[in-house]
Amino acid sequence: MNPELPEPAKAYGPAEVFDQNARRALVDPQLRSALRHLAVTFGQKRAQAISSVDDWEGLRERARAIKDQTLAQLDKYLEQFADNAARAGAQIHWAHDGHDVCRLIVQLLQERGATRVVKSKSMATEEIHLNAALEAAGIDTVETDLGEWIIQLARETPSHIVVPAIHKSKRQIAELFVAKLGIAPTDDVDKLTGAARRVLRQRFAEADAGISGVNFGVAETGSVLILENEGNIRLTTSLPKIHIALMGIEKVIPRLADLDVFLKLLPRSGTGQRLTAYQSVITGTRKSAADEGPEEVHIILMDNGRSRMLRNPVTRQSLACIRCGACLNACPVYQQIGGHAYGSVYPGPIGAVITPQLIGIGKASQLPYASSLCGACREVCPVKIDIPELLLHLRAQIAEGTALGQGQVEVPVKRKPLESFVFRLYAWAWSRPTLYEWGGRVLRLLQRPAVRDGRIGKIGGVMGKLMPPLGAWTAWRDARPLAPRSFRELWREGKVPPVSQPADSPRIATR
Repeated sequence: MNPELPEPAKAYGPAEVFDQNARRALVDPQLRSALRHLAVTFGQKRAQAISSVDDWEGLRERARAIKDQTLAQLDKYLEQFADNAARAGAQIHWAHDGHDVCRLIVQLLQERGATRVVKSKSMATEEIHLNAALEAAGIDTVETDLGEWIIQLARETPSHIVVPAIHKSKRQIAELFVAKLGIAPTDDVDKLTGAARRVLRQRFAEADAGISGVNFGVAETGSVLILENEGNIRLTTSLPKIHIALMGIEKVIPRLADLDVFLKLLPRSGTGQRLTAYQSVITGTRKSAADEGPEEVHIILMDNGRSRMLRNPVTRQSLACIRCGACLNACPVYQQIGGHAYGSVYPGPIGAVITPQLIGIGKASQLPYASSLCGACREVCPVKIDIPELLLHLRAQIAEGTALGQGQVEVPVKRKPLESFVFRLYAWAWSRPTLYEWGGRVLRLLQRPAVRDGRIGKIGGVMGKLMPPLGAWTAWRDARPLAPRSFRELWREGKVPPVSQPADSPRIATR
């Protein structure tokens, strides 16, 4: 494998230019085809998988209750987890943010002379751009999940939480393998998979350390659970002498028995499976030289903005996410533009609420608006996160100009003086029947230049500058014009027939 990889082609910009990214994605035929297949396939598999559960809604309720209980006492369960993990032989590290994590991992590896690292799929490591930090430190790092490895070879970022290379066709992957691995041109899936297996098995054998994420951390035992379908995580965490596990502080759950709930929910929601192929429960280091497993286990508990999310009762439910990706598969917006358009590690509905909280609303102010608020994400979420509520909460923060984008949470709302004046004037005028009626007549006159074919289309020019909210509204949608005659006018003229009432209905006295 050629270690000298070119810089990634930045086809998509960061979250600040989501609107431009979305337009670019909409004209990508390969991407659109892959997303249609994703929505249909995953939707059907999920429906079949959950039909095998007697009380699916009950499971969702239990999972949410467990998460709420844990988040309400997160400090208690984290301390319990850390104590029990340490008793089992693991070394616990606490990290405030992504910079701390990257610095700590590089330091751990350099102190032990580790220069070759294998790494399993982990959204947390993607979140903090760990691979770039390791590369800058001269540490050779290889992703071992097939999808993540493809993305690494292409110098791209994941397009989906569960299937990171969903945006690539078989032909594109074949061309990538030919260019990077030097294999003979082929589009045979077995040959491509065999080539990947040969390269990655060699890397497993040579690795000094393995880095993984964590699906769940069990406070009761100090264990970490990691789920997978390929077996690469089991090799990553057992063959090298050193295992470093990066765990977001929200991943802890109280009891080992709680896994029964989440092991039924996560695979069915994420990939439409009843159970993933491998479930690795890791508790500390190996107990004797004859045992399998690493000599050192380091568990890094990462905050990186999560405690800030925890303090707010509304945003706290974001931390219940178990990274199944079901909301992406159900979202009509994601189904059209894919993950790269979001300019974030976390795409789709959950990314639209997590990313602004992690990097600040100022950098991701467009993402909470990347939703139709249809509620499909809420319906499929296995832990019943009310994503539309979170989106509206963040939209309010943006519109009201609070300081959430600067990393603060509970601050007074700073309303814009002009906006406050306009709404006070609106309330005063519209609470007076005469002004209300005359206001309607004036608006009907003002709308005439903007009405085309029975609707108000995009408003620009002088009118758009005079009334910016109207220009912003009509930039992406049509507005319905006011009727030529109001209901009151038609009523006075006798042109509105009275509503007939059943004979046994109560009469309403009027005067």
